Amino acid sequence: MKPRGSKKVALFTESVIREMTRLAQQHGGVNLSQGFPDFPAPAAIKQAACEAIEADINQYAVTWGARPLREAVAREFTRRYGVRVQADAQVTVCCGSTEAMMSAMLAAVDPGDEVIVFEPFYENYGPDAILSGAVPRYVTLHEPDWTFDPDELVRAFNTRTRAIIINTPNNPTGKVFTREELVAISRLCQKWDVLAITDEIYEHIIYDGHAHVPIATIDGMADRTITINSLSKTFSVTGWRVGWAIAPPELTASIRKVHDFLTVGAAAPLQEAGAVALALPDHYYDELAREYCRRRDLLLDILERHHFTCYKPYGAYYIMTDIGAFGFPDDVAFARYLVTDVGVAAVPGSSFYHDPGLGRTKLRFCFCKRDETMMEADRRLAKLTVAAGR
Repeated sequence: MKPRGSKKVALFTESVIREMTRLAQQHGGVNLSQGFPDFPAPAAIKQAACEAIEADINQYAVTWGARPLREAVAREFTRRYGVRVQADAQVTVCCGSTEAMMSAMLAAVDPGDEVIVFEPFYENYGPDAILSGAVPRYVTLHEPDWTFDPDELVRAFNTRTRAIIINTPNNPTGKVFTREELVAISRLCQKWDVLAITDEIYEHIIYDGHAHVPIATIDGMADRTITINSLSKTFSVTGWRVGWAIAPPELTASIRKVHDFLTVGAAAPLQEAGAVALALPDHYYDELAREYCRRRDLLLDILERHHFTCYKPYGAYYIMTDIGAFGFPDDVAFARYLVTDVGVAAVPGSSFYHDPGLGRTKLRFCFCKRDETMMEADRRLAKLTVAAGR
């Protein structure tokens, strides 16, 4: 008998986002696909990491996280949102938000349980549900404002529902869930005894007067919410892989068990630097949002001039677009043409939907890039006026 993978692995594909990065490297493309900054991280936290290494903080940290980082996570969430978090009882440091989400799912969800996922969704959520043995139930966010139908959401809940995954600010749409939307979700969670697993990695990257509201701050939700976050996006260190989960103590104990046997622990010197990062003054976050807003407007202008229909984001650092005007059969064909012939990499919209047909006219671009990078994309996209829809 030939070796084969497990049945669950056959239910999902490799990351399309990271595949587009490989294609960009292969063809010399401008990478507006994968969401990593191409500019430096703050000097203070890089220096803190170097100092930690030189101080020989190079062995295992406590598996659920070095105390300075756990205390910084608890302090900042309590200070910003008014919900008291205990570092020792509620914070688990993981190898990035990706592992934090997987640990949370494995810790909280049993095979056969249903998990509600808003789509379009960050591509990891579907495989996370499958790997934990859950059955995903999808609720659509409808463009142009990426709103959900309240009746559709109500129908998604039932006695088999164990959790709902919320990503706000949202990747790939840039949607920022409103307090009213979160209250509606919270009522259903409490009615059906459902957990909220919320990915808030873009909490500080928000525009145009919108506000980030953690669902844990909604009445009745602090004891049924797992909040996922990371250093990656806020501090431009996506390669450090330092994230965390904040959860009620009972769930934290389960998350720590899973985390321990998945990865043991995140890099010890980078956890020390993370504590320094979280102590940066508030004006750092204000400037971060202002600078990303400027980048957003720059890329919106570029894409609209080159005939993309853009859905303006109010958070995160992605722009979803409609490519129907270019005349290609689907998003995958257009994305491959764009990277191989035009020299610009983006992500096919179908990778963010459980049914690829729902995203066949969409493409996602990211703007966590230097101006020079986006201007080079602008120059290359000029080819579309004569080549698209060939």
